[in-house]
Amino acid sequence: MSFLLKPLRLLAKALAALDSPEQLAAGLALGFSVGLIPKTSLLAALGLTLLCALQVNLAAAYAAAALASAAALPADPLAHAVGNALLVKAAFLRPLWTALYNLPVVPWTGFNNTVTLGWTVLGLLAAYPLYRALLGPCRTYAPALGSRLKRFKAVQLLLGAEVGAKLS
Repeated sequence: MSFLLKPLRLLAKALAALDSPEQLAAGLALGFSVGLIPKTSLLAALGLTLLCALQVNLAAAYAAAALASAAALPADPLAHAVGNALLVKAAFLRPLWTALYNLPVVPWTGFNNTVTLGWTVLGLLAAYPLYRALLGPCRTYAPALGSRLKRFKAVQLLLGAEVGAKLS
């Protein structure tokens, strides 16, 4: 039963703003960046591991990753153009790509795929500006939204279920 309630508790916790606005903004920004990376590469697994290792709002991160994954598909030509510019057209980077490809685990990251490299670079470049852009709205609206949501009985039950799950 705890397995089924955990995602709902995380969502209630995120919506009730029990994390700081900085954690909420960081979760949204990093989740969006990880969501851009194609899920068939080791880079996506490393990104999800990083999300779990950092102290960010996981519910917000997973929601942002889901939205970014859906939005990334139509924009794949943009990522392909960025990856193509780095892998093919930038001849001065070829020794770097060759050296990376000859390392034991690095080829599993899929960096030699233009779309994967493009989304990775775009996600890394977007993470900090997105965090800074989201920090103000998270500071302004999260406390008010959280106090309103805490009044709902379902949210109170889900937040209380977290305490009950720890006791059993």
